[in-house]
Amino acid sequence: MHSLTVVLPVALTLFARSALATSCNATTPCPSAFPCCSEFGFCGKDDFCLGGCNPLASNTLDSCKPNPVCKDATHTFTDNSRILSNATFFNGNASEYDWVVDKGSIFNTNSSGGELAMLLTETNGGTRLSSTRYLHYGTVTAKMKTGRWGGVVTAFITMSDIKDEIDWEFPGDATTEAQSNYFWQGYIPTGSNNGQTAKGLSDTFSNYHDYTIDWQPKALTFSIDGKVVRTINQADTVDPQGVSRYPSTPARIQVSLWPAGIDGASPGTVTWAGGMINWKDPDYVSAGHFYALVKSITVKCADPTAPAADTTSYVYGTNKTAETPSVAFSNQTTLLNGADPTLASGLQFRGAMVVAAALMVVSYVL
Repeated sequence: MHSLTVVLPVALTLFARSALATSCNATTPCPSAFPCCSEFGFCGKDDFCLGGCNPLASNTLDSCKPNPVCKDATHTFTDNSRILSNATFFNGNASEYDWVVDKGSIFNTNSSGGELAMLLTETNGGTRLSSTRYLHYGTVTAKMKTGRWGGVVTAFITMSDIKDEIDWEFPGDATTEAQSNYFWQGYIPTGSNNGQTAKGLSDTFSNYHDYTIDWQPKALTFSIDGKVVRTINQADTVDPQGVSRYPSTPARIQVSLWPAGIDGASPGTVTWAGGMINWKDPDYVSAGHFYALVKSITVKCADPTAPAADTTSYVYGTNKTAETPSVAFSNQTTLLNGADPTLASGLQFRGAMVVAAALMVVSYVL
């Protein structure tokens, strides 16, 4: 059961202060007044300039805030103190929070040492968490239990600001399978054998498995419970023009539970996900939601060169092209107000929203 109160007019005011209903892409960048192109392709400022901000579609290459640099860590979820429950309140301080909730609802089960539950309801559109720090090559392992319902997809991925993407996906009720994918700047590389499926797993809903993405400059390896199930060599992704269509830009780690089997989804997506979601499923009726569980996420950084002691971030270099954007270490701040004092009032406004959000009471029973 849950109760939730939201002050809608205040939320709309927040959106109006930071966003412009103008789409953006590499050929149509954002205007200077709303310089940052969000991951969803709209221009804005403030939090639009943080995680997911596309530098190649923003007003200038440095409109987006630098990406917080990778740090080795094992994230466990005995409580949610390192998770910010609303990503729009994040100010870029990756030392304060490890994860932000981009949308949806989470809670901690406090069972078996703690588990993070991601919820999907008929009205919330699913749940997604993103890491506050970025990975520029490295190894990430998520210990997870997936959903088990047709049309409901569980995912563990890495996603860069220009849509270099590496995926583990678990469609619908196929609970003995796991699918691996990768994309280059939002596109499936031509000629690649994408979307491979590992089969014969013990029930992924009832049992925890370790799903690993080992992303290195020369090879990308997918493993389950320590066993390699797929390897992609960077050399095999080079096209006839000499462009390597291989993920190569700093990426956030994301875990999600999302509705694929819904009205408006393409027929192919619905079929892939296991059909339309049955909102009258006994599991949903009894709990009021579908869910997936995350036990831990372990990150081992493997930057091509070691960062210096004062390195704080990654930045896109002066080589602004869609084919091979360069990435460099930086000691620039990742904070929204770190370089522009005029943003302080916006941060104070978001602080007031945090106080308002603290008054919301949310309780769930899994």
